[in-house]
Amino acid sequence: MIELAGVGKRYAMGRQSVQALDGIDMSIAAGEFVALTGPSGSGKSTLLNILGCLDHPDTGHYRLAGRDVSRLDDAETSTLRNRHIGFVFQSFHLLPRLSVLENVLLPLRFAHPPDPDAPKRARALLARVGLDERMAHRPSELSGGQMQRAAIARALVLQPDLLLADEPTGNLDSKSAADVLALLAEFHAGGQTVVLVTHDPDVAARTPRQVRLRDGRIEHDALA
Repeated sequence: MIELAGVGKRYAMGRQSVQALDGIDMSIAAGEFVALTGPSGSGKSTLLNILGCLDHPDTGHYRLAGRDVSRLDDAETSTLRNRHIGFVFQSFHLLPRLSVLENVLLPLRFAHPPDPDAPKRARALLARVGLDERMAHRPSELSGGQMQRAAIARALVLQPDLLLADEPTGNLDSKSAADVLALLAEFHAGGQTVVLVTHDPDVAARTPRQVRLRDGRIEHDALA
């Protein structure tokens, strides 16, 4: 599903430049569950942004679902991202004025063509993540773990090929974190491709494959 060849990314920092990624070669097959780990500044967030089509590499090529993302314009990239990728963030990014169900349904506004089955699927997903009795609640009425479960349901409502999770347990207590990781593992067991960024070795250890970055390069890539 994912093929990276010689991917590099450099950022300007005043008069200096920083090589955030330096010649990344990596492939991720459909149905894998992979943790991207490494110290602060290792390049894992930059790599996740490229995988999520939020940024383009300066060098090399990135192929997602058979398409060379590096060669797409902004409109084509946006379409690819909306159709194939779901995102889960550390800070949940739920809109406070909307109900849980309305938050999960938000991606429908950008779905072309419209998906008539998505509202039914949204309710089924919320039931699956244990929020069937919280659909009408606002995010402020939920715990951190419940908000993250709602965010996972939102990320999956359009049935993306790839689920990207950026420090999804970073704002959670240990029990809520374990519940979220168990939920991601459950969706992975059902065939969902998941790539997770984490600085926590205990979280990474819960995934079948860990890719550790350092100084913009892959230092270690192994199955658990």
